[in-house]
Amino acid sequence: MSLTRAIATLARQIIAAALGVVALSAAAAERHQVKGVLVQVEPLRHSIVVSCEAIPGFMEAMVMPFTVRGPGELKSLAPGSTIHFDMLEEKGVSYAENVRIVEVSNFESEPTEAGRLSFLQESLDPSLKEKAIQVGAQVPDFELTDQAQRSTKMSQFRGKVVALTFAYSRCPNPNYCFRLSNNLAQLERRFRSAAGRDLILMTIVIDPAQDREKALERYADTWKASPACWHFLTGSIEDIRNVAALFGMNFWKDEGFVTHSFHTIVIDRRGKLAANLEGNGFTAQQLGDVVESVMQQ
Repeated sequence: MSLTRAIATLARQIIAAALGVVALSAAAAERHQVKGVLVQVEPLRHSIVVSCEAIPGFMEAMVMPFTVRGPGELKSLAPGSTIHFDMLEEKGVSYAENVRIVEVSNFESEPTEAGRLSFLQESLDPSLKEKAIQVGAQVPDFELTDQAQRSTKMSQFRGKVVALTFAYSRCPNPNYCFRLSNNLAQLERRFRSAAGRDLILMTIVIDPAQDREKALERYADTWKASPACWHFLTGSIEDIRNVAALFGMNFWKDEGFVTHSFHTIVIDRRGKLAANLEGNGFTAQQLGDVVESVMQQ
């Protein structure tokens, strides 16, 4: 056999062996499409923790850590984001590849209208978007009045984790304000021993003309809210708009009701924004997983 033919034969054998290894790897690995809410980002470990939705026939909904093979993928990620990614199970290790943030969209009438009005408002006043604070930034102090007519400042809860959302008592759609408030009620039950001591809940009402004094108290009673833990807050419309703007939340009066975007906020013990969950597509369990992670920090 000539030297050239021997080299060609050896090359074919090497290629065949390499292809065999690749085929074996592919057979050993298992891929799944995953959707979930990002709970934690750990850049130094090149990893993320995700509250995953169930994958039928493979796993129940659960919180799982994943190694991210492309560290650059971590740069734009923040807790509270809804993400999609490819999960690769390999030799007992779970990897996340092609991690991408899902732009929250809801095609029911109110969120669609809120999105249109938000775009129009930001076009008229570009500075509005700049007012929204980013994850990791300090939340400016603000003062409103709770259902017991007590002055309540954000700064008085330093050292505790705060979960906050926006709502109004006459909201007609159960998937809107009712759902967001019910998420907080689920938090109160899940973290019963920490409620009031280590965890504070806030609902800022966005229709102060209607939701004030006894009306606000009745709304709090609807949720059997403990005033030591769950504060239903009101103030002047200007004060409420200023607070809402901190978190990129918009609302407008529309034919007697209020059109608004959806935001649920988690603030850490130092008073910094830990997560801004947009929309109403996440579950109470996923919100609780984010809150639990912040409480453990």
